[in-house]
Amino acid sequence: MKLVKGDIVAVIEDAFRGVVKQVKGEKVTIVTEDDFEIVYNINDLVKIKEDQKELAKYRDIKNKHLAQKSDDYVNKKELSKNKLKLPNKDRAPKHVMEVDLHIEKLIKKHKGLSNFEILSIQLETAREKIEFAIDKKISTIVFIHGIGEGVLKEELKYLFGRYHVDVKDASYQKYGLGATEVYLYQSNFN
Repeated sequence: MKLVKGDIVAVIEDAFRGVVKQVKGEKVTIVTEDDFEIVYNINDLVKIKEDQKELAKYRDIKNKHLAQKSDDYVNKKELSKNKLKLPNKDRAPKHVMEVDLHIEKLIKKHKGLSNFEILSIQLETAREKIEFAIDKKISTIVFIHGIGEGVLKEELKYLFGRYHVDVKDASYQKYGLGATEVYLYQSNFN
C-alpha cells in the first residue's frame, strides 16, 4: 500500500483515524482528530475513503483488507450460526458507559477491608453495571480496573463469560493498560 501526505488512514489495532503528515520508508506520521502526532508502521494503517470515515471506530470492520489483518474480526458466518447479533456498528454507539472499579471510586470507607471484600464489591458492581446496560440497551461498557496483580481483570473475564459479550482491551491511548471494553450482543436486549 502506498500512502502520501494528506491520505486519510485508519489504525487497524485501535479505534481512531488520522491524516498522513509524513512518510519515511515504513514509518508513517499521522495527525489524529485530536491533533496528536503519532508514528506507525505502514502495516498498522489502512487508507480509507472520506465516505468511510467511521470505519475505524468499530471492531466488526467490514473492509476485507482490514478484516484480514484484525485479530478481533468477527466472522459473520459464525454469528449467523449462533443466531447472535452484534450491536449496530454502522453508526456511532448511542451510549458508551464507563465504570471505574477502583475501590475508592465505589465506596467512601474502604480502609480496613480485606482484599477479598474489595474484590467482591468490585465484581458485584461490574455485574450490576452489565445488568443495567442490558436493561437500558447500552451496547458498550468500559471497565477501568487498573493494572495491579491482574486478579480483578481475571475475575472480570470469568464474569463476562456468563453473558453474550465480546471482550477486548480498551484503548491504550485513552485508558492505558488497565481497562477492558465489553460489547453486548443485541441478543442480550431481547
